[in-house]
Amino acid sequence: MFVARRLHTRAFKHDSRWPGWQAVIGIETHAQLKSKQKLFSEAPTSDLGDIPNTHFVAFDAAFPGTLPRLNQACVDLALRAALALKCEVNPRSSFDRKHYFYSDLPSGYQITQHYAPFARNGTLLLENSAVRIHQIQLEQDTAKSTTVPRLRKSYIDLNRAGTGLIEIVTEPDMSTPEEAGQYVRALQSVLRTVGASDGNMEMGSLRCDVNVSVNRADAPPGSGTRCEVKNVNGVKFIMAAIKHEIARQKSILESGACVEQQTRGFDPNTFETYALRSKEDAQDYRYMPDPNLGVLRIGEDRLAKLRETQPPLPWETRARLRDAYGLPERDVNTLMKLEEEYMGERVPAEGSVGAISYLDLVCQSGKRDPKIVVNWMTQDLLGQLSAQQRTFSDNPLSADVFGQLIDLVQGGTITWTSGKHLLRHMLANPAAPPLELAEAQGFIVEGEDNSGGGGGSEGGHGLEDICARALAAQPAEVAKYRAGKMNVINKILGWVMRESKGRADAREAKAVLEELLRR
Repeated sequence: MFVARRLHTRAFKHDSRWPGWQAVIGIETHAQLKSKQKLFSEAPTSDLGDIPNTHFVAFDAAFPGTLPRLNQACVDLALRAALALKCEVNPRSSFDRKHYFYSDLPSGYQITQHYAPFARNGTLLLENSAVRIHQIQLEQDTAKSTTVPRLRKSYIDLNRAGTGLIEIVTEPDMSTPEEAGQYVRALQSVLRTVGASDGNMEMGSLRCDVNVSVNRADAPPGSGTRCEVKNVNGVKFIMAAIKHEIARQKSILESGACVEQQTRGFDPNTFETYALRSKEDAQDYRYMPDPNLGVLRIGEDRLAKLRETQPPLPWETRARLRDAYGLPERDVNTLMKLEEEYMGERVPAEGSVGAISYLDLVCQSGKRDPKIVVNWMTQDLLGQLSAQQRTFSDNPLSADVFGQLIDLVQGGTITWTSGKHLLRHMLANPAAPPLELAEAQGFIVEGEDNSGGGGGSEGGHGLEDICARALAAQPAEVAKYRAGKMNVINKILGWVMRESKGRADAREAKAVLEELLRR
């Protein structure tokens, strides 16, 4: 939708890629609410794989005499998004009909909030800037039309008709494709964190209309003609659409012609935009108040309850991971990515928790070193899950069991190498106690006299004996080492680890080898 925008209060960046010109960018995001039922009916929401026309009731199909009934669960989800985006929530808002005629709109109008949206004047902070939110409104989704050129027919699927959406409209505060991409990623993260939407652009749960205008650098920002690129469904595509649109408009203006106000599409194969139609203005949609829906009243007590149960926002979680756990930025980024992937799942695995909640449970208020836990989570656990083509939410190990594995390694009961092997057995037998599995596999370090682990499996020979045999078995590598090729010690160490079946401590074994080689 196009709305009257506030005057610019921020300085715009001048990009060296288009000297003498500046771009002004605003984004309208349609996010599907993560509710079980639709916005104005009791019909269940659908997923992409559902059989067409199996998730709708008479109201969704615009049968005469049917009336809307507002789903309050959708309102609460929308309010959570508004609070996270620091919006002013209007105590009284209303619904309007936006009229246009297309085959995927059974009633000939869409119920939205044009005149009195439920939230206005928010802000989303980015790394080096802030994007103002003009308004957020509740509205219903349309049906889906599919054209089969071979049959010269179009089919309508009503599964999506009436699904609850929020439209988040920014001020035209962005000036580069990268800034727009950063905004969409940040918005996606916020919506997932508060549970308002799963934010999956590839599944159609988050769709963006991008408004772009170009003017000369010495002209007032936003004085160019805006063109809207509709339904772009990926951050990469959003940035590509903006780049192409800036280049297209700049070329037209440099030739002395005027840019025509248009609605345009984006071709993901060519990374170019193309004209769809001349841009409509608000009066073309003949907005009118919906006579079947009254005023939506939102009290302060309702907002207070939502604030009390609002989860920590992404930037708050980042700060806690850095400050409370002392994690480096690389680990924080990995954990946040895992958390977003979990929150983005429409139906997470039963009993699963996100990566950050899992970390909290394993650490148990300082019981274990967070840095060690994160290393085991992101390097070993995630690596083995990925090898099995499973995600972190498919992790079958409880936080308690995973913590026991770390304790076995940190306590010296098993070596780090044995711990990696033990983890594989634990994933195959998640209910078995880690200590029992370690004993069954012969991973237990047996006695101090064995210096970290050759022990029982080596017929009483200690680590020094295994290392001596490794040197005797590889005279060529010993000669290379003594000739100055120090890296060959890793090959000799590999022989030791294989011979000890992973029970030798790698660091200690390397130290023993170096000592023997110096003799």
